[in-house]
Amino acid sequence: MKEGEVIRYPIEDSIDLHTFRPKEVRELLDDYLEAASRKGFTEVRIIHGKGTGGLRRIVHSVLETHPLVISFGEAGPEAGGWGATIAAIRPRGPGKAK
Repeated sequence: MKEGEVIRYPIEDSIDLHTFRPKEVRELLDDYLEAASRKGFTEVRIIHGKGTGGLRRIVHSVLETHPLVISFGEAGPEAGGWGATIAAIRPRGPGKAK
């Protein structure tokens, strides 16, 4: 894959960040939350893994200030526990701008 190459990623109610570099996560999450909101999702699961907690901190810092995020917290044990975050988001519907 080439640097700067656009990757098409299906928008579902969860996203796994394991394949992305930490420096890509802020912009990726912003784009993902916008797209998930346009698709009408009201809740999404963001899988960041347990590891050292660095990726989780990045995810939470994005969610804390994102205008579409109503609330967020650790996923339940069946959904990944502290290796994933559940965010409640405002649905926008197709075609609505920021």
